[in-house]
Amino acid sequence: MGILDTGIRNAKNVRNYMFGPGSIQSLPKLLQAPRQNRDQRVGFFIDEFFKNNASILNNLAIESGDHVVFVPTEKEPTTDQIDSYLSAIREKNLNISAIVGMGGGITLDVAKAVANLLTNPGKAADYQGWDLVKNPAVYKIGIPTISGTGAEATRTCVMTNTKTGVKLGMNSDFTVYDQIILDSDLTSTVSRDQYFWTGMDTYVHCIEALAGSYRNAIGDAFSREAVNLCQQVFLSEDMMTSEAREKLMVASYLGGCAIATSYVGVVHPFSAGLSVVLGLHHCVSNCIVMRAVEEFYPEPYAEFWKMVEKQNIHIPEGVCRGLKDEEFDRLYASTIVHEKPLTNALGPNFGKILTREKVKETFLKM
Repeated sequence: MGILDTGIRNAKNVRNYMFGPGSIQSLPKLLQAPRQNRDQRVGFFIDEFFKNNASILNNLAIESGDHVVFVPTEKEPTTDQIDSYLSAIREKNLNISAIVGMGGGITLDVAKAVANLLTNPGKAADYQGWDLVKNPAVYKIGIPTISGTGAEATRTCVMTNTKTGVKLGMNSDFTVYDQIILDSDLTSTVSRDQYFWTGMDTYVHCIEALAGSYRNAIGDAFSREAVNLCQQVFLSEDMMTSEAREKLMVASYLGGCAIATSYVGVVHPFSAGLSVVLGLHHCVSNCIVMRAVEEFYPEPYAEFWKMVEKQNIHIPEGVCRGLKDEEFDRLYASTIVHEKPLTNALGPNFGKILTREKVKETFLKM
């Protein structure tokens, strides 16, 4: 298979990062520069899980006049949701000089999207695609509280347009965080199933990238080490020790860097279909899709299920049983629309492989 021309010539990574238990305590110092002028405010987008966690919130240096949003995470972000967050800031006429996103992939993506729209006209849906954002975003800091999505490192923030059914991100160098804080203490309270589901996003990112037609030495290096760390974590006796949580946080960051110079493959488009049509969260959707992709990724398939058994993790099944034809039509449309990942995995004639019948058959395995 030939090399896929992604158009990426000058990859961008996060400008600065801090790593280590307790590193969240450095946030106040990092926000000193954006607060130099009296009228400058910080916008905080925080996972709603921490709404009543005073010990965590006290580390964030929230000041009077700052804009604080506790982001709901029951459903994945929509373009309308992002627009509403932007409108709330504009209605208050706030001079936001920095954005802080703290939480999982949903919250980190919300923060990145808002930061982009603060300096670019229009609505969130206008920027779903590749390199449509023209102006640099405001300064932004990402603080992941769960490991796996790589949202702290990637150049995208994924949103669903409920009007069109398209789940797609703002893929732009301007989306990349300026600063991240990788504090593994923040992942200690995550439930085991969720910890596994989310951590697997890194594993899946990288096995798809390594099996694709677009390959480069740097992306491969990031992917291989991320997979190596995932293997160390999920094939160990306890995936949630302090050491394992540090390793998985590093794997998540490296996986995000890997996917910035490459593309995902078959799993993510099918996962997007489950999210758009059935409302399932992205990370657990990836795990569900792994039930059906042995023919595309035989060795990772076998290793994934070994990890599931080792850690005694529940993966939902039968999620597509009993669906109507119109629902399978929507699943097909929401999957096949992801042309670049599917071209990366299967070549430019992917549509001849993933026929409507083949896609339905694949979803029925889930």
